[in-house]
Amino acid sequence: MTELHYLQVERHDSVALVRLNRPKVLNALCMGLMQELAATMGELDADPGVAVIVLTGNDKAFAAGADITEMQDASYAYMLEDGGLTRHCDSISSCEKPVIAAVAGYALGGGCELAMMCDFIIAADNARFGQPEITIGTIPGFGGSQRLTRLVGKSKAMDMCLTGRMMDAAEAERSGLVSRVDTVERYLQVALEAAAAIASFSRPVVSLAKQVVDLALETPLTQGIRSERQMFKSTFALEDQKEGMAAFVEKRPAAFSNR
Repeated sequence: MTELHYLQVERHDSVALVRLNRPKVLNALCMGLMQELAATMGELDADPGVAVIVLTGNDKAFAAGADITEMQDASYAYMLEDGGLTRHCDSISSCEKPVIAAVAGYALGGGCELAMMCDFIIAADNARFGQPEITIGTIPGFGGSQRLTRLVGKSKAMDMCLTGRMMDAAEAERSGLVSRVDTVERYLQVALEAAAAIASFSRPVVSLAKQVVDLALETPLTQGIRSERQMFKSTFALEDQKEGMAAFVEKRPAAFSNR
């Protein structure tokens, strides 16, 4: 495992909990943190002992955005050639294993974008989401304008990107940005329980389920349905499909073998 300065990683059976760890600056995303996150996500994705990853911060902030002190003097030429933090922002969206964001407090700018890269978000009731880049003279750069629009629709995405306002947890759940909201005391446990439930299922089937849902955002409906149908049929080549259906008929828990 990569030596970590800005992250903490815990194992809960086959669930990996990755915690952003720059509490003094509300987990602002610096180059070191993003490099560690990219390396850690790659290692966990390749680890056969890990089935699901949960990404979190602390009760005050998931991540309050990019570390502006690092990027304020960057030139256009540098950003074109190097990309800055954007070089490391695809490690979550490219992860083949399910990734759950457990968000409390601020998830702003790059922090909101980081949460949206995950497969779904479980939020504490004190969570605040926003894309406030307009207030500092720039625009979202980690995919925020694209993912936010797909999740909450054009009107709300325009509202947030053009005014920089924050969306609270209740509005985020109503709008489809967040899947569930719980208390600050319980949100992380709820996310870990959801991860444990996913980890208990057949890993090949979980992978297919993740792929078909992602397809819905990236393909026309007819093509997506065709792909879903083919993937559905392919599950009948798995031992886990036979075991799962037999267990249902026999009224007993399924014992999946991930084959």
